Amino acid sequence: MTAQTRPKRPAGHLRAPRLAIALVGIAVALTACKHAAEDLTTAGVPDDYRLRHPIAIQEADRSIVVFVGRGRGGISAAQRADVIGLAQAWLGEGTGAISIDVPVDTPNARAAQDSLREIQATLAAAGLPPRAVTVRPYRPDDPRHMAAIRLNYPKISAVAGPCGLWPEDLGPSINNKGYFDNKPYYNFGCSNQRNLAAMVDNPSDLVQPRPETPAYTPRRSIGFDKYRRGTTTATSYPESDRAKLSDVGK
Repeated sequence: MTAQTRPKRPAGHLRAPRLAIALVGIAVALTACKHAAEDLTTAGVPDDYRLRHPIAIQEADRSIVVFVGRGRGGISAAQRADVIGLAQAWLGEGTGAISIDVPVDTPNARAAQDSLREIQATLAAAGLPPRAVTVRPYRPDDPRHMAAIRLNYPKISAVAGPCGLWPEDLGPSINNKGYFDNKPYYNFGCSNQRNLAAMVDNPSDLVQPRPETPAYTPRRSIGFDKYRRGTTTATSYPESDRAKLSDVGK
């Protein structure tokens, strides 16, 4: 009597579980890679606010607006002072020509042309060469707004930011690893950098020091003469005692 033969199982009977196990392993590996990338990004943020929110030196526009009515050409005394101030600032910091945008096809177009001629004369009187000024016509997008003459020029400026970014919680959280490591939050120091960039007079001072100016020769000669004669080189101020309110401590 022959042994009973077992029926053959289909070929895909063992392949399906193996395929499922392989897919689970791939998913676990991808999840681990994702967490590693997030940790690397968080760890890559510098702790120093000067490196996290650096001050950049770039070109920006400085502009003024001259409002012109429809019944009067020319500019007022206050507007003339604004134009002169712009011209004097351009002489010291301008990196390109002054562009004058003049409205056309507007109710005040004729008055704007009269004001333009006076603006050009004011700029020339301030010492600007003719090639430093360009005129461009424009049509206002919104007819409800008063069309004005715009003057602008490019200059070197310092900028920082933008501020107000909060990618993580400030309080203790499982997602905020910097809280437990006692590290500053991401937005820390951004407003200080932005205010410093706005207040600096010469943006190049943030990159390199200025050269020393020559010494004041007359005052230095007086000090050297006193040193040569053996007298004290200190400066005496006889009027300094007049501002005192009390003699306590003498």
